[in-house]
Amino acid sequence: MPPTPSPPSPALPHGNKNENPTGIGFLGLLAEDFRTHDRNLFEQGFWAVAVHRFGNWRMGVPRPFRPPFTLAYRFLFKWVEWTCGITLPYTTKLGRRVRIWHHSGMILHARSIGDDVHIRHNTTFGVARRGENLDIPVIEDRVDIGCGVCVLGGVRVGCDSVIGANAVVLTDVPPSAVAVGIPARVVRTDRVPAGTTELQQSGALMTGAPDPAV
Repeated sequence: MPPTPSPPSPALPHGNKNENPTGIGFLGLLAEDFRTHDRNLFEQGFWAVAVHRFGNWRMGVPRPFRPPFTLAYRFLFKWVEWTCGITLPYTTKLGRRVRIWHHSGMILHARSIGDDVHIRHNTTFGVARRGENLDIPVIEDRVDIGCGVCVLGGVRVGCDSVIGANAVVLTDVPPSAVAVGIPARVVRTDRVPAGTTELQQSGALMTGAPDPAV
């Protein structure tokens, strides 16, 4: 029997509404992002996130008054690309407290990036091959991504997982896993999530779980 074809990927977001996180206003988001980036106004990651927030916020402005904000967003988006080397389209749904470390060589085109995700330089999120432009990744909450990582295609990186430096992720990564290599393979699936207390960690070690340090 011929293989069953994969179901078509859902359409990408149209970018026709404000997709900033709910429950917090635009200025509150900027303040939170500023704190996430160590209160350093010169962090290029903060600039990229701030422009992304602005790009979404403007979609809540009534259409007759929106054009000046759209013009400003397009200029700022290109300015961040040219000066920081970070491409983060406003159509990528971005969670709270996302930290972009360093800068340069970063193409972050995903369906969504969850809360408390850490991303480092030379990271690429995007399509795996030509002609499959709807297949882009989902990055869940609290994922830690090393430098030089590629996450390609319609894959899902589970919450609390770690992707090692220079890994190329082409298949789903389960929650609380560690994935390394080209192509990436899961070497651990019981990682202790970041933020676990020392007592919880020592309890895991006493029961024979691997050392949570990565």
